[in-house]
Amino acid sequence: MHGVLEHIDRHLDESLELATLAEVAHFSSFHFHRLFAAWMGETLGDYLRRRRLEVAALRLVAQPRVPVMNVALSVGFGSAEAFARAFKTRFGCTATTWRRREAKRRGAASFDHLRSIRPMRNSNSDQAFRNLDQARNRPPSNHEASRQRTTEASMNVKIIERQPTHIAYLRYVGPYGEPIAEFWFKTVSPWLESNNLFGRPRYGISHDDPSITAADKCRYDAGVEVPPDFAPTGNAHTTTIPGGRYAVTRFRGTAAEIGKAWAVLLRDWLPASGMQLDARPFFEHYPLDAGYDPKTGAFECELCIPVVPL
Repeated sequence: MHGVLEHIDRHLDESLELATLAEVAHFSSFHFHRLFAAWMGETLGDYLRRRRLEVAALRLVAQPRVPVMNVALSVGFGSAEAFARAFKTRFGCTATTWRRREAKRRGAASFDHLRSIRPMRNSNSDQAFRNLDQARNRPPSNHEASRQRTTEASMNVKIIERQPTHIAYLRYVGPYGEPIAEFWFKTVSPWLESNNLFGRPRYGISHDDPSITAADKCRYDAGVEVPPDFAPTGNAHTTTIPGGRYAVTRFRGTAAEIGKAWAVLLRDWLPASGMQLDARPFFEHYPLDAGYDPKTGAFECELCIPVVPL
């Protein structure tokens, strides 16, 4: 079923017939339809409509130069009328009004809801985060210097080609913020230790925007790079982060500041870049040389968004 949701996200511009999705899930159409509703708490049709509109709402703000009709087509609506009717029913206003209103609001408040919370330290599993301790002896930074680094890092964006990356992950569903930090500490860290996965690059993937998606439906994956033949156990799953072109910026700061870096990347850099988003997920990449300063709470990661030319 995780594979089905992933398939939907990567093919929102297609018709997504019941039979096709049932085949992805390896169920008959009849059983898949019933299982999906039981598992998700909403019918397949309701989920598809919700997901198309939520992704459209985000793209309307992150891609202000893309015409509304193009956004509608990119998430599978076949006509402007159908999109306008569905969007107003879901959000209570037209797409143009939403774009204008949200751009103003997010410009003031930043994209805090898009951030993924860094993995928390576990006193019993120091080796899991030894790569973060490389920054232990760095002098602590005051608030102003940290803010300056955040701005500079966010503006230093590079376009790179990433290879596909196979990861194992645990999924959290619920409100973003501090609960994700607890998820890393209480669930992910023991799982990494029991599977001998310390010392590998890690990933944080936020699939939803909690200012759009209901808190109890927001999904977050805490992942770690593994070989293709890795066999997950328990509640773990595997997937491949797609390769291709990504806009990447190096972030160093606190959890409270990372939202500002996302804001610059998505609100300021992307519209002026001549690039646009596609269906691949956003993610935070914690490479082996990522630092962490326990005195200040500052950490390092790469913010990665998938891009293609306009």
